[in-house]
This record gives sequence, C-alpha cells and structure tokens, in this order.
Amino acid sequence: MSTSPGVSTAPAPIRTSNDLGLGLLRQPTSVLFGPGQRRQIPAILESLAEHVLVVTDERMAASAEFSAISEELRSRGVRVSLYSGTRPDLPRENILEVTERFGSAGVGAILGIGGGSCMDLAKVVSIVLTHGGDVRDYYGEYLVPGPGCPVVTVPTTAGTGAEVTSISVVYDKDKGMKVGVASPHLEAVAAVIDPELTLTCPPGLTAAAGADALSHLVEAFTGRAKNPSSEDLATKLYVGKNRLTDLYARTGIPLLQSALGRVCANPADLEARSDTLFAAYCAGMSINTAGTAGAHAIQSPIGALTHTPHGFGISALLPYVMRYNLPTRVPEFAEIGRLLGTADVAGAELEQARAGITGIEHILESIGAPIDLKTLGLSPTDFDTVASQALLATRLTANNPRDLNHGAVRFILERGWAGDRSWWTI
Repeated sequence: MSTSPGVSTAPAPIRTSNDLGLGLLRQPTSVLFGPGQRRQIPAILESLAEHVLVVTDERMAASAEFSAISEELRSRGVRVSLYSGTRPDLPRENILEVTERFGSAGVGAILGIGGGSCMDLAKVVSIVLTHGGDVRDYYGEYLVPGPGCPVVTVPTTAGTGAEVTSISVVYDKDKGMKVGVASPHLEAVAAVIDPELTLTCPPGLTAAAGADALSHLVEAFTGRAKNPSSEDLATKLYVGKNRLTDLYARTGIPLLQSALGRVCANPADLEARSDTLFAAYCAGMSINTAGTAGAHAIQSPIGALTHTPHGFGISALLPYVMRYNLPTRVPEFAEIGRLLGTADVAGAELEQARAGITGIEHILESIGAPIDLKTLGLSPTDFDTVASQALLATRLTANNPRDLNHGAVRFILERGWAGDRSWWTI
C-alpha cells in the first residue's frame, strides 16, 4: 500500500475465515416488533416487578406516548420511579446519579426507553444496583458476577441496536474515553421495538443513527472470524463473525439501502421507519457476538475531540476503513455489492467488492452523512493522539479483519482527512 513519508502500515494482510462453521447469537428472552407494540410494555413489566424504575431522557419523558405507558403501569398497581436526565454518550456521572438516588428504593425492574444511551444506562444500572460498587468495577469483558434486576428495552431511534446487545458503553471523563461493560448478564429480558416511537425522531438524529446501524452491519459482516475455543466462548463476548451474525447482516444491509433515504426524505413514512428500525435490530443482533471494529475504535477519540455525533463520525471514517480492510475481505465486500445490486455479477470479484464499498458510500451520501474527516473539524495535529487512543480500544481493534497499529490508523486518518477515496495501491 502506498503511504505518506515516515508512516508505517500494518503487516501484510492475512485473511481469516470461520473454519469451524460457528454460529452464535445472544439475545433477549423475548423480542416484540411492530407498530403499536409499545402497548404491551405495561403487561410485561407488571409480570416482572411491583416497583419499576423508568430510565429515559427529557424529550421522551415529555411525550404523550411516554405518559400513556406510565399511566397504564400505575393503573395496574405498579409503582413507577422516573429518571429522565440521560445525556448523549452516557457519561459515568449519569450512572452515579441514578444509583445514588435509587440505590435503596427497592427497584424490582428497569425500563430503558429512548436512544442507545438510555438503554445502556438501564442495563448497567441494573448491574450496579444489584451487585454494588462503582461501574468502573465492571469495565471490560465478563467481569459482571451475575444477573441484575430485569430490564426491558424500548428504542426510540434506529441506530445503536442497544435493545438487544449485552454491552453498555460509558464515557469516563477521567479516562478521556468510552469504555465498555460487556457481559451476557447485561442482556435485556425483553425488547419491545415499536416503529411508531421513532416517528418524532429529528431528521439529523435519524440520519446519524441510520449511519451507525449501517456501520454495525458492515463491520459485523466484514469483521474478523476467530474460530474460538470452548474457553473463548465462555469468557469472551465477541467471538467473531459467524453464520448467524452473517444471516442478520444480509437481511439488514439491503433494508437500509431501500429505507434510509426514504425515511430521511419523509420522516412520517411508517413503512420506511419500520424497515429502518428492523435493520437496526438486525445490526444489534450481528454485533452482539461479532462486535464492531476499526471504525468504532477510531471514532471514539475523534468524537471526544470534535464533539460530533457518533453516527456522523462513523460515516466519515467508514469509506477509508473499508478500503484499508478490503484486501482481507474481498469476498464479503463483493457479496455486499451483490446484495445492494451495485456489483456486476459477471465481473471480477475485486470489482464487485469495490462496488460493494461504493454502494455503502452512496447510502451515506443519500442521507447527507459526512464521508470525510475534514468535515468533522478534525485537525491533522490530532492524528497521533487519535491513533494512540484508538489502539486502547482493544475489544474493538481485535475484531478488525486487518491488523491495526499506530501507523495504519494514522494512514487511515490521513486518507480520510484528504477525502481520498481512490483505490489505494495494495
């Protein structure tokens, strides 16, 4: 690969494959999908606890739909406590505040309703309320000693897939980075996915969330296959792309191609909202065992520096991370090209793979998402800092199909800042 002077890239790419033929999913006990299904939430919660803590944000707490859910819960004799102070990118302070306020309140179940931060907050609070300590005690994989109180997740945006994932991502300002609490014990007991709740999602947030969901599908489908041992399966959340995660990715990618542009053009299009939310659910199911990869590792420090939305940071990186990973994932990108209808099925596999990458870029462009790093306001003087911080996210870099080191991340940043979407020399 051509490089800038003084910049070393990763070693020659080595392809990994799922030689075991492994398929593995983690998921809530129940998933209920469809317009209007939020009306089942009170009955689900009534069966779980007499005292429910509802975790959401100010926008959702002020909605008529939220009031209807709360009133129905109370009419069934369920005591309802409310926390509506969830902030974007889930700061650790939110967790401290909730656990201090409700630590001795006898909460029996938690409803997390809102965007990814609301659902992540509900999941991690259930663990801290049950097992005590500070959330920092659980940073990492498989450090949660057991289940928390039951959690029901309800998304109001179509992006993170947090309703079905067993991880909560926390921003720790003292560390200056996002950290994951990853354990099967974070899995919700039920996810209620109602597209009608996304109808009031603002256009900018709809686009950013959609870009995030698309990146989840791409990174899960093109991520590293790991052929895990029995010990790996028992101790690691992300065990690599596999037959079952691929199944969900193959469903979600073409759904977003057809629905994302429509929903951004007409936010009231319920069919497009439904397809987008279903694709985001598919993405969550994919990343729950395959994980996200290089784009997510690099975006985190960029987001901290530029204060740009996560989904738009991901969209600005994805074209360049895909190009970097292409040598190890030609068959997968070629299949994406065929799924999107952008590849000539009679053409060479490499050309089909390139058509898959440009097809993903066209989806991002169609919703107005940025596809270069200069647009985010990132400065070249920050490249070394970003590269160093990105490599600390080892749970993500380990999923990237091509090895990453400091020089490789810097190379991606340089190409992304320049908007260089030529086909790099390999």
